[in-house]
Amino acid sequence: MIVKIMDPAGSSFPGVHYNDKKIDKGTGELMLMKNFPSFINESSIKEEVKNYLRAISIGNKKVLKPQFHAMISTKFQGHSKGDLTKIAENFMDEMGYGMQPFIVVFHSDTDNNHAHIVTTRVDKQTGKKINDSYERLKSQKALSVTMEKLYGQKPEEDLNKLLGYKIGSISHLETLLNRNGYKIGKKTSDENSFNILKNGVNQKFIRGDQIVFDNSKNDKRAKQIKAILSKYKELYSTKVFKVEDDRKKESMLPKEKLRENDLKIKISFESELQKKLKDVFGIDIVFHHKEDKNPFGYTVIDHKTQKVYKGSDLLKMNDVFEFTSEKLDKKTFEILKDYNIRNQETRKILLEFFKKNNPEAEIKDFMLFENRGKKDLETYRKVQFEVKDFIKNQKNTNDEKKDISITTREDGKLYAVHTRFHYVGELQPLIGEKEYQKFLNPKGVNDVTTENRTESNELNKAVNEMLFEWMKSSGTSRDPAEKELKKRRKKRR
Repeated sequence: MIVKIMDPAGSSFPGVHYNDKKIDKGTGELMLMKNFPSFINESSIKEEVKNYLRAISIGNKKVLKPQFHAMISTKFQGHSKGDLTKIAENFMDEMGYGMQPFIVVFHSDTDNNHAHIVTTRVDKQTGKKINDSYERLKSQKALSVTMEKLYGQKPEEDLNKLLGYKIGSISHLETLLNRNGYKIGKKTSDENSFNILKNGVNQKFIRGDQIVFDNSKNDKRAKQIKAILSKYKELYSTKVFKVEDDRKKESMLPKEKLRENDLKIKISFESELQKKLKDVFGIDIVFHHKEDKNPFGYTVIDHKTQKVYKGSDLLKMNDVFEFTSEKLDKKTFEILKDYNIRNQETRKILLEFFKKNNPEAEIKDFMLFENRGKKDLETYRKVQFEVKDFIKNQKNTNDEKKDISITTREDGKLYAVHTRFHYVGELQPLIGEKEYQKFLNPKGVNDVTTENRTESNELNKAVNEMLFEWMKSSGTSRDPAEKELKKRRKKRR
């Protein structure tokens, strides 16, 4: 979960216009209008919302850019639009904007669910500017408090747990904290003391003498990790590729980029073996490198025993991993990693799909990691519903953006790929046998149904004619079964 504060804007409140455009396109949904008068509601046009915010702001001539605009985003569909609305509302309370008139608009036009919030920086009650000192740092703290209040997430407890890991050096601690989104730096006033920060906010201060080092190498767990590495490198791809993350720079406004021309692209190195070891055994492997050069070493973080190892103390890096010159952007990598790739068939389907729809990415088969984790039932039901709807209304699905694709394997099996929910699977079990047969041959199914109905009608007609002829010849219109019953009664007497 992340929050971003947009640069302040003028009294025309362009954020309202921006979100209104998203709503008109069908990629935005107005979720909340809070603290507006009753005559301004969900049916109001954007000009009425902007005029009201402008009327509040105009009283303070000193505030030239009164618009407050924030965006809260979750990873993929980690939080629903309802969740994000609740988070946004509580976030505004923590930021000091809880009594201000504000709108929350949910956006569904990217891989990550996110919501935008727009209000005015001029206090509705006093006409004074709401304090915006250290606003970006304050927003990180506000989001952290909100997540703890709503979901019980306690960053302090998580940090204390990490600080309890057994480490062999300060570099081990730095690697461990960086891997979990923290940064560590020495205090300028005391070289033996450290500040630990997250998203620019100071989380904790520790002294050097509080850090306990453990340099034991020949423990039982180290031998187990060696054995695991030796076994699993034969089962999963050991090819390592570079992942480049320049999303922070790409999301900046032009003037922000000018201020931070030296902003470096974040680089990491990834492989399927890494992911499998972490998912199955809680063993996290971190490569060390300089700039964009290939790694010169690696660290092993064992979350099971809460200990950090120098990789070469276990196995030499080049005896385990094969480094390639291939690279991928971070956004694509995160999307691929989230797909439910259960076997070689689904891997091939996904590879073919991306080669066809995203050829510039140059995705290789070893970049698609096996992922047997099942999607939650709610997501699976949504996929089912949307795939069925897609099939029923194929003639109306020629939109510019299509989330669903049906593809055929060489053996004739049909698969569905849902790009928004990052799902790939066989079509037949997904939609059911009846719908599957209709999809295979909709005309044929109708013809067979009509043919069966015709045969049934003809058979019924023939039976009726035979029964009519029998009744004529017997001179009675009584049911033959009734006559047989009377005969049996006479015999009993």
